[in-house]
Amino acid sequence: MTVQPSLLFVAGLGYSATHLARMWPGPVAGTVRSEAKAAALRADGIDARVWDGESPLQLPEKACLLVTIPPDAHGCPVLRHVHTEPGHDHAGLSDDLSVTYLSTTGVYGDLAGGWAFEWSKPNPQSRRAKARARAEDQWREATKGRASLVRLPGIYGPGRCAFDRLREGTARRIVKPGQVFSRVHVDDIASGLLALHQRPEAVARAGGVLHLCDDEPAPPQDVIAHAAQLLGMDPPPDMPFEDADLSPMARSFYAECKRISNACTKAALNWRPKYPTYREGLAAILAAEGH
Repeated sequence: MTVQPSLLFVAGLGYSATHLARMWPGPVAGTVRSEAKAAALRADGIDARVWDGESPLQLPEKACLLVTIPPDAHGCPVLRHVHTEPGHDHAGLSDDLSVTYLSTTGVYGDLAGGWAFEWSKPNPQSRRAKARARAEDQWREATKGRASLVRLPGIYGPGRCAFDRLREGTARRIVKPGQVFSRVHVDDIASGLLALHQRPEAVARAGGVLHLCDDEPAPPQDVIAHAAQLLGMDPPPDMPFEDADLSPMARSFYAECKRISNACTKAALNWRPKYPTYREGLAAILAAEGH
């Protein structure tokens, strides 16, 4: 079944969402935090509005709602501030509103290198992951299970990848034996969300949870080394994890190790990542720069 183009309303027009907006076949609207960013997006044909995250938020009646704004200690601020209208069961959410919530694979906690599948039970361990899981539950309840939960691993793409850190001189090859991370190119997030729009019935078959990620969880130091090779640079020396002076947030990422499976998502959406590993993704970023 082909779904006709419809309005995409994004709560949080950030890095991933703006890439999706460029591919979306219909009109795009959404929220940002500053007037300067809103003006820049309007110049690109996106109906951007400023929302401070605390005032009432009016959603369109019929649209595809994509929520990318991270949760706070109480859950999802978008859901909390949606303008209430008479006759709606929860916070003004219309039955004609299709909801997709961008979450994180951090909700699975540490699997000691094991695989997380779309049906795996969340076991959030960090404060941030617990807030994500709380927001997921809120959207499930508010939509009576209709919301699509898209759990993402580490995101990279133009302007946000190993090349940038190498050029800035901030890249480090931190080695923790057995540590791997899953990742996804920002364009594959966009293509996956488009596939979801075209096959909304697939979400039910996937149990309401989808994984948009590449096919090869890999050690972070391997990604840095490969990026350095592509740039013709010497890679930074290995640095044992114990010797790395990491921020609390960075250290929390290394405290968890898991591999993310996308097999069920591929089957449900008939989707494949254009960049199945970091090697193809990095090569494409470099090629787009004219190298």
